[in-house]
Amino acid sequence: MASSDPPEIPDYKTEFLQSCLSANVLTFGNFTLKSGRVSPYFFNAGLFHTGSLLRSISTAYAYSIIDFLSNTQSPPQDFDVLFGPAYKGIPLACATVSALTALAPARFSSLSYSFNRKEAKTHGEAGSIVGAPLRGKRVVIIDDVITAGTAMREAIGIIEAEGGVLVGVIVALDRMERMPGSGDGAADRGSAIGEIRKRYGVPVLSIVTLDDLVGLLRGKGDEGDLKRLEGYREKWLATD
Repeated sequence: MASSDPPEIPDYKTEFLQSCLSANVLTFGNFTLKSGRVSPYFFNAGLFHTGSLLRSISTAYAYSIIDFLSNTQSPPQDFDVLFGPAYKGIPLACATVSALTALAPARFSSLSYSFNRKEAKTHGEAGSIVGAPLRGKRVVIIDDVITAGTAMREAIGIIEAEGGVLVGVIVALDRMERMPGSGDGAADRGSAIGEIRKRYGVPVLSIVTLDDLVGLLRGKGDEGDLKRLEGYREKWLATD
């Protein structure tokens, strides 16, 4: 039946998910998350530490950004700085700026990256920002996932304190689940990504979503993993 067919997704998303699976960045089992939930899958972007894997994730980020900028009718259409929160966001920002420049040099050759120090430097150039200064710049944050939104709000606070203007966020995976600690009422079933969108009025992109992963497993995954994943999605799916 057509309804059971896996949804078609762009090749770069499929290739990204395959890279995640082959490198055990994405694994299946029983994982207790920081929120206390027991998840049937775990995503660890810290394992993208080889040249080929870093190229895979940065290229997927780049294609996601280009697709959004090409298809959206809402401003802003461009940005000045890709900001990677310390620590996981640092290599992601650097590599993705390089990937964007390689894919669309006319548009992105002047794009900068920036990241924060965990502790402000008190000598030399001083300050807490490395890379491009943020004052007056249109900034997109890049990170791996948003779970509760705490780290993302901290990053936004840094950008605002430095005089930057947040215009978007991109993550590798949208888990599509409601925030930890939320209740059972319909009004309490929003996701951390949805909360960021509403609170700051900016687009929040992802390379892939939980639905993409379910679609991939329907096509060629383990039946047991698929059933557990679908059950988890049904239990915790956010309303936004």
